[in-house]
Amino acid sequence: MYVKDRMKTDIISISKEIKISQALDIFASNDFHRLPVVDNNSRLIGLITEGVIKAHTPSKATSLSIHELNYLLSKTSVESIMITDVITINPDCLLEEAAELMMKNDIGCLPVTIDNNKLVGIITQKDIFAAFVDLLGYHDSGSRIVIKIDQDEIGVLAKIAKIMADNNISISHLAVYRKSQVHVVMRVDMMDGQYVANLLTANGYLVVDIN
Repeated sequence: MYVKDRMKTDIISISKEIKISQALDIFASNDFHRLPVVDNNSRLIGLITEGVIKAHTPSKATSLSIHELNYLLSKTSVESIMITDVITINPDCLLEEAAELMMKNDIGCLPVTIDNNKLVGIITQKDIFAAFVDLLGYHDSGSRIVIKIDQDEIGVLAKIAKIMADNNISISHLAVYRKSQVHVVMRVDMMDGQYVANLLTANGYLVVDIN
């Protein structure tokens, strides 16, 4: 799965001349927390977030009144506070690369750019989470079976798939987790998970969870 498969392309961007108060209004109206800043050619030049605005807004401990604060925000452009060293990603990158970049840099989104830093989309943690849920078929009907593999060897998945095929059971989603133990997690199109578990058990596999 690639970034282009999960990124949002109907993005709202702003120019560097937009005032901070206007950016806050856009956040409130659209229920999101970040805005790419672009030039006249749709090239990314910065990023403004609610966190950045908060960090540059005087605290309640200052002598500024609400009126003075609102006036300040209405006169100050986002250019003065926006992030300029923005971490971006290409739409043809793997989704895993996007997730790794977000984790490594402790950020919640990545603007998606192509040649000359042209903005074509944005991908967020929420998009990554949604992809993970879809990848495991959480919302699909059927049964989720977890098999513990004591002896990991070549052909294990092929053997499990053959058991399912021989019994006319379709595997819709499949994942393998390797930590201290190896677990195969699969979702099948049969609602009777216990029947599937019994088939696997009869063939020497240890089923540790049925859902």
